[in-house]
Amino acid sequence: MSLILIGLLGGFITGISPCILPVLPVIFLSGAQGAQTTKPNSAPGLLSGNLISLNDSAPASSVTTQATKPASKWRPYAVVGGLVLSFTTFTLFGSALLTLLNLPQDFIRWAGVVMLLLIGIAMLVPRLMELLEKPFARFAKTGNSTSSNGFWLGVVLGAAYVPCAGPVLAAVSVAGTTGKIGADTVALALSFGIGTAIPLLFFALSGQKLTERITAFRTRQQLIRSIAGIAMIGLALGIVFDVPAKIQRALPDWTSSLQKSTESLYPTQQNGPCVDGATELANCGQLPEISGAVAWYNTPDNQPLTETDRANKVTLVDFWAYSCINCQRSIPGIEKLYETYKDSGLQVIGVHSPEYAFEKVPENVKAGGDKLGITYPIAVDSNLVTWQNFDNHYWPAHYLADATGQLRAIKYGEGAEATTERQIRDLLREANPNITLPEPIFSDANDDASARSPRTPETYLGSARAERYAGPRLVNGIINAAFPAELKPDTFALEGTWKVSPQSITPIDSDGKLELSWRGAHVYLVASGEGTITWNIDGKESTMEISGVPNAQEIVSTTPGSSGIVELTVSPGVELYSFTFG
Repeated sequence: MSLILIGLLGGFITGISPCILPVLPVIFLSGAQGAQTTKPNSAPGLLSGNLISLNDSAPASSVTTQATKPASKWRPYAVVGGLVLSFTTFTLFGSALLTLLNLPQDFIRWAGVVMLLLIGIAMLVPRLMELLEKPFARFAKTGNSTSSNGFWLGVVLGAAYVPCAGPVLAAVSVAGTTGKIGADTVALALSFGIGTAIPLLFFALSGQKLTERITAFRTRQQLIRSIAGIAMIGLALGIVFDVPAKIQRALPDWTSSLQKSTESLYPTQQNGPCVDGATELANCGQLPEISGAVAWYNTPDNQPLTETDRANKVTLVDFWAYSCINCQRSIPGIEKLYETYKDSGLQVIGVHSPEYAFEKVPENVKAGGDKLGITYPIAVDSNLVTWQNFDNHYWPAHYLADATGQLRAIKYGEGAEATTERQIRDLLREANPNITLPEPIFSDANDDASARSPRTPETYLGSARAERYAGPRLVNGIINAAFPAELKPDTFALEGTWKVSPQSITPIDSDGKLELSWRGAHVYLVASGEGTITWNIDGKESTMEISGVPNAQEIVSTTPGSSGIVELTVSPGVELYSFTFG
């Protein structure tokens, strides 16, 4: 049920995002073709929904009319239903079907584009429409032909439709690519499709109602059909020449905050102490392996990078897909970082992990990378081997590792270039303290307000790195601690009996208490073990169940620039590792 609700919300947000703009005119006009009109004494065309028979050659003066009646009140539902059904089916099963039929992985999308172009031309050329209608003529005998044509138009749109990708759609498309399709994935895919359908249906019904209310539209269905045909031709040609993506890149993403809220609900693995968007570097274990690439680009002879090529270099791994609008907005910043710091020891690797079947084709990836001006190495991860190695869930996603190969920071989504640059510069200096670096190319003005606000640095709790403990130096073993009379900013204190180890602390015998003085918008605690943590913020008490391996748990979520002191009560059996701040 949780996945279904997340899918519905994710789909609805996609349906009101800039990604939907390219198909809106076609959806709106397709609804207009199902409006209540005054129609001649002749049967409507099937695919076009035209209200004048396509083979009727009688002069206009000889055509008699009937009373006003609905051409098809179900047409908007049929169009949207066809789009959602085909998009969901192709996303889940398209790759496997194409492989089984030995067809190119981009066949479905290009077939959709060609059919969209043909239908658009046929709406302007009645004789061509007759030819296209013949294979579907039997539907006119079994039901309302206008609804039937709306459904098939929706199927064609679904084959060419490429929405934005968040973790919800990522889970669906990755399952389809890897063949790991289960009941949860199907439920997520269907609920995402239904969520997307709600705003699309609103636009289709709006087109229908507007046409019914305006007399000039009710008597000019031929004109509406022609405009719809031009819109379809425009959409098909726009997809061929990548025009929708260019328009979307130029527009602000007005749903980004809603998308981030949905992403936070989706259950994903955490990278230990590494928290999305943290300004301070952390230690999160070995960078996962980049393997399974079907091709490499922008390397000598297009050969894979070797361990020798990457040795002693700070590495930024960027997961992207060439049709992902968020990736397209993010890549110019990554390219600037690469150009600025490649001679100082920075290695950027763009791991292209496909959202859709057509993005599996290496030549398409190469063309997409060239259009975006990428000069750093690209690993074509068409089988999502590296994606799974990293347990990634996002496009784009950035993983930053130091010169020893240790993962030190992660960032999901676009933005925060200044923070990423600061972290890169810190790691380059860490690798070579005597290095002379170029002047920074990004300022805090490039980042959002939360990135510019003061934040408490990452606070480690184990004895090896507990630099912010408000008391005597923490040492390994059992300690009996008490809170100080006053807690300085950006420090923590303990009360009760605690067992201290190099990496973590845990209360023993009875509950232990921890006070933290913090600054920022978010406070995350990395904890593991079995037990509970209870804390109080603004008079509201919260309790969290802890179970399993170390994961980052959110303790505080507020506005940028906030500060305060939070007291945690921790049960025995819970191990605390560190606090990070966003």
